[in-house]
Amino acid sequence: MTNSPTFTHRVATPADEPAIVALMRASISENMKGFLTVAEIVAAQETMGVDRTLIRDGTFFVIEADRNGRKVMVGCGGWGKRKTLYGGDHTVGRDDSLSDPATDGARIRAMYTHPSWTRRGIGTLLLGLGETAARRAGFKFIELGSTVAGEALYTKMGFQEVSREAHVAANGSESIVIKMSKSL
Repeated sequence: MTNSPTFTHRVATPADEPAIVALMRASISENMKGFLTVAEIVAAQETMGVDRTLIRDGTFFVIEADRNGRKVMVGCGGWGKRKTLYGGDHTVGRDDSLSDPATDGARIRAMYTHPSWTRRGIGTLLLGLGETAARRAGFKFIELGSTVAGEALYTKMGFQEVSREAHVAANGSESIVIKMSKSL
């Protein structure tokens, strides 16, 4: 790896799902260690994971870098035009109905960076891709459900906290979801 890697992006396809799942698992287990206890990470996993609706909708991106002459997936994430704020296919309480750009916000969804590639601008790149696409689709604002680990990036990028909810997981630990919003 170099100090200034060049990243490329593309829309994810169903063929990417195994690599996306592996990247998400690595990101959740490693990148949250500085913010959450092991029990809280397990709790967060109840709502985090792949949302195949985003892939089917063509709103989920893969970020790749060249490593020793081959492309490797270093990040993924996207935006949603549906009402679900966060979570994977398995998350309870999903609402996959379409949002109305005139009255509803688009969603920034499922942003993950491989632990070996943090602090290199991947999150910023994903936010820019999602915001641009949502703006083109006619949305006037965008919302997201942040983890404690992601809050600093989103705040730096102009998002403001709307609310903070604690969900009690099966293991009894709390998983914090911070709803944030930003005008487009």
